[in-house]
Amino acid sequence: MGSVICVTGGAGFIGSHVAEALTRDGHQVLILDDLSSGRKENVPAGAELVIADIRSDEAACTIVDRGVEILIHHAAQMDVRKSVADPRFDADVNIGGFLNLLEAARRGSVKQVIFASTGGAIYGEQDVFPADENHPVRPLSPYGVSKLASERYLFFYNQQYGLDVTCLRYANIYGPRQSPHGEAGVVAIFAHKLLANVQPTINGDGRQTRDYVYVGDVVRANLAVLGLPGFRTFNVGTGVETDVNELFERLRAAIGVGPPADHGPAKAGEQLRSCITSGLIESELGLRIGTPFDQGIQITADWFKAQAR
Repeated sequence: MGSVICVTGGAGFIGSHVAEALTRDGHQVLILDDLSSGRKENVPAGAELVIADIRSDEAACTIVDRGVEILIHHAAQMDVRKSVADPRFDADVNIGGFLNLLEAARRGSVKQVIFASTGGAIYGEQDVFPADENHPVRPLSPYGVSKLASERYLFFYNQQYGLDVTCLRYANIYGPRQSPHGEAGVVAIFAHKLLANVQPTINGDGRQTRDYVYVGDVVRANLAVLGLPGFRTFNVGTGVETDVNELFERLRAAIGVGPPADHGPAKAGEQLRSCITSGLIESELGLRIGTPFDQGIQITADWFKAQAR
């Protein structure tokens, strides 16, 4: 039997894929999710779901009482715009809630924390493209600030209590199970609208670029760092910039239906370019982050098409 692993946010998009892979590898997987955005049907067979807010005593007690050995933290307030509108709520969940779990980890049997950080929001407007882990961190939203603060708290817990920590700074993740609602990924939003024959709107001229990484690569990164000692930080991205116009047309081709996009006003304060390199995780752990974009988009398009039937 493998380790006892708790995946917070494990009923959500990314967390459920990670939980599924861990279950398949024989680990005892405990999912902690309040289902505010996650869905019960995303919970993989063989994993146990505990419905609780990460800020609650119940969540902390679950970590301690169930003998969790590895904590993989994906639960978050992930809406960047909401973080700007209500930074106190963002901090309450993303910092306060996480500290609740870290204190439980310290009291319990947790040996390692794997933290879902951000490679887009944490670097801010970049000086170089793609950015590596040594790029200055200049987050431009409370969401990005909360992720950076969490990384700093994790360094403290590593130094003070010997907790092994790996921070994974994700690029823009896409793939099956991504929700098209709320502050969702643009791939999911576009796919949902195309299949409903609703004209999608691209903010501004659509030349904003992002680094789009397939969720399967993110899962492999989580598996690769299991049991890694010390305090480590790795980017998880492709190093390739794709603008919104190109993304839309390639997704539309993969889906095979839907109207052309309309262009609306630019979103105030939107980051113009974001792209990160995974050279460090490749050189140190031999992990290649590189599912071809067309392949990942086709898998994703096929999933959305199946859901729309």
